[in-house]
Amino acid sequence: MIQFNLLPDVKLEYIKAKRTKRTAILSSVALCGISFTVLVLLFLSVNILQKKHLSDLNKDINTYSSQLSNTQDLNKILTIQNQLASLPALHDQKAVASRLFGFLTQITPAQATISKFDIDFTANTMTISGSADSLSTVNKYADTLKFTNYKTADGKQNSAFSNVVLTTFSHDNNTSTYELNLKFDPVIFDNAQDVTLTTPKIISTRSETEKPTDLFQQGGGQ
Repeated sequence: MIQFNLLPDVKLEYIKAKRTKRTAILSSVALCGISFTVLVLLFLSVNILQKKHLSDLNKDINTYSSQLSNTQDLNKILTIQNQLASLPALHDQKAVASRLFGFLTQITPAQATISKFDIDFTANTMTISGSADSLSTVNKYADTLKFTNYKTADGKQNSAFSNVVLTTFSHDNNTSTYELNLKFDPVIFDNAQDVTLTTPKIISTRSETEKPTDLFQQGGGQ
């Protein structure tokens, strides 16, 4: 069979343009429909879902606020929580009293003992009472305290003790008793500092003796 296309070229172009126009219109309508659907969803989300979510949050806030307001002794509970939060800082500020025995061992003569020891970390003062084999040892003990320095991790070196005063002393039956009052630099008990004491070579201290006698006399207080 033989077919002949009797339509003129203009007619063919018109039909093709019409088909293209129809496709463009359908595509535009579809895009408009999609855009409208998205717009409706956004509108619902903003004006309905989001408002409902905010309303639910406000209700929860009011509910929890009411529960807190009705909690007995709420102010005391909050005060305790604030105090607990401040404990780490207070811990860092407290004096490291555990260093004390090591310091006393390092600065006390091998020939001396301590019968009573008092320390005040607020006033930074010490009172040391005890006995020694001679008044010479007591005097050297006082001089050792005066010239003992401490060194920190940054290399700084300062005097560890000041205002060292031999308030009372006596000698009886080959035994000398003494009482020393002094002030100490609080840095030597600072939790944030790594401190090393340096004593002058005036006496032989317990830290330098292989078998030292007991540092504290029995019945002494602290």
